[in-house]
Amino acid sequence: MSKVIAKRVTARVEGDFVVFLIGMRINKVWKIHKWLPVFLAMPRMIRELERRPDSGFLGHVMTLGVIVQYWRSFEHLEAYARNQEQLHWPAWVDFNKRVGRSREDVGIWHETYRIRSGEYECVYSGMPSFGLAKASATVDAAGQLDSARGRLGATSRTEQAN
Repeated sequence: MSKVIAKRVTARVEGDFVVFLIGMRINKVWKIHKWLPVFLAMPRMIRELERRPDSGFLGHVMTLGVIVQYWRSFEHLEAYARNQEQLHWPAWVDFNKRVGRSREDVGIWHETYRIRSGEYECVYSGMPSFGLAKASATVDAAGQLDSARGRLGATSRTEQAN
């Protein structure tokens, strides 16, 4: 079990980065031959990426049905997805062959978000290193970083006028 950080901290990422959400949905449990390979493929891909610091993969959070991934850039993510020498491409080809025309047995989805430097905020309190903080640097959430607004580095026009 990871050590709990007994204070409020936030994550600091230098430059832009990408958040990639990916998941699957089992629509027909009895069609295990179609969804089990999908379920088993992702942990292998994560291990492959963790062994390759040059891949641009920063880290991940894995839960049942959804994986959050952090990447240095969209170009790094796309390069991995399209590289026929890495695990993703053959798994994608196999999935499409296995599912064929029947897209009703298992669903897959993903969402990609480009995050500009300074346009994110997060806080962790009484947590082990987790999420973006685990994928980047961790700093104390103190001073300007004590509030969500401060972490975003923003002030409202109303506050400036008063």
